[in-house]
Amino acid sequence: MKNQTELFSLLKKYFKYDSFRSGQKEIIDDILSGHDVLGILPTGTGKSLCYQLPALMLDGVTIVVSPLISLMVDQVKELKARHFPKVVAINSFLSYEERKSIFQQMHRYKLIFVSPELLQSQDMMYYLQRVTVSLFVVDEAHCISQWGHEFRPDYLRLVACIKTLNHPTVLALSATATPVVRKEIIRALELPNVKEHIYPMDRENIAFVIEKVHTDQEKLQIILKWLQKQQVPTVIYASTRNEAVETARTLTEWLPEREIAYYHGGMEQLDRVMIQEQFMNNQIGMICSTSAFGMGINKQNIRLVIHMNPPKDMESYIQEVGRAGRDGKFSTGLLLYTEQDLEREHNLLINETLTKQQLTIIFKILFQLQGEERLLPNDKKYENLFQITESQWLFLYYQFEKHGIINRNQIIFNEANWRNGFNHILKRVQERYHYKRQKLIDMYEWVEEDDCYRKNLYQHFQEGFTAPQMYCCSHCGYSLQEWEPEQQPIHKLAEQSWQSKLKNLMLIE
Repeated sequence: MKNQTELFSLLKKYFKYDSFRSGQKEIIDDILSGHDVLGILPTGTGKSLCYQLPALMLDGVTIVVSPLISLMVDQVKELKARHFPKVVAINSFLSYEERKSIFQQMHRYKLIFVSPELLQSQDMMYYLQRVTVSLFVVDEAHCISQWGHEFRPDYLRLVACIKTLNHPTVLALSATATPVVRKEIIRALELPNVKEHIYPMDRENIAFVIEKVHTDQEKLQIILKWLQKQQVPTVIYASTRNEAVETARTLTEWLPEREIAYYHGGMEQLDRVMIQEQFMNNQIGMICSTSAFGMGINKQNIRLVIHMNPPKDMESYIQEVGRAGRDGKFSTGLLLYTEQDLEREHNLLINETLTKQQLTIIFKILFQLQGEERLLPNDKKYENLFQITESQWLFLYYQFEKHGIINRNQIIFNEANWRNGFNHILKRVQERYHYKRQKLIDMYEWVEEDDCYRKNLYQHFQEGFTAPQMYCCSHCGYSLQEWEPEQQPIHKLAEQSWQSKLKNLMLIE
């Protein structure tokens, strides 16, 4: 094992810490000993240190597969500010020439962040095979599981990359993963001898307030009441893109002196990155968002997380509310709901679920496209052609490859493969629908609880919970009336061109 003196010396030099948080050193020791590791650590407890520090100590390159560009940008910016040696993010903002320059100097980097899509490109894998990859990190590893709350089919291809790179040490990290999801991560990444480090995910400095109302307008009135009283960094989660946009616009009209933005996955990447960075730098005080916002965000002083509807499952709620109070100071999660919300969420789930009729039409179109063109997983035109969402297309593309319906981006007709593929895909879609529906029901049963919210939230994931720091929940006597957080004013952004903003965000000299 690497020298423990060196470990603490680097911790102090680059990260300014004298000691480790719970779980960090245990995970790092196993990595440095060459063991594959699955680490489940609560939000805000320093998961990124578990690969940043080993990257300094290991020979060769550490690859971090990250699902969001904004997450990569944030980490690279922070590490460069700490004078971390040779760190880079490879993403779609880079031109072909910039990527090629990085590829040709791959051996000089200690830490490389990359999306799962770009990792699988021929150029990327060609150059990675010519350097020593010592550590392969799968961040937000729950994305690999079809039973997880943020399933991303591109993560299912990571095991092929690991094999191509001669199986470097693998670290899979997540903040929320049920036992079912943990088993799926291990299976999908083929880690039979993995060391598991599972730590309680409860956050004792966050209190839960849940309130049942009659209308959506009443939700807005409650939110306005507390935002008028409190000026603290706030995230408001909505179920749909339209709801996030309209909430931001309404609150801007009511609170014209406040800096408020909306954020969702349908926005341009540059807009999303800039909004997140402005929020991180206290230039925006409030974000109205879908679940697309927040994965991997490292803003320490979020004080209030509001849900305008219960999320689709408890994992999502724990992940989202856990973005509050990362500095350890007392914070609050406010969740509002109506009788109609369950039906609306169920309708959203139905709309996300492919039907047998839809699948039949998609297979007919595929048959007609034979020999005409190459199908690419990230080509948006197929979403329009098949009338499906981006996530549905990525899921289908993976399944088409798995069953030999697509090979090297070409449609291959084989009657047996197509029949078996159709039946398998339909079965998987139906299984996932029933699983997600039960998760949704569990969520709504939780908000209707007449007992301690904290106890009943975490019992699905762990035994017991840590006693709350100050207040527990609205069932245990906590009310927002008692909350007097330190007010945090917002510094408005000076006007600059988008080119200047981009250079600042990407640390381009």
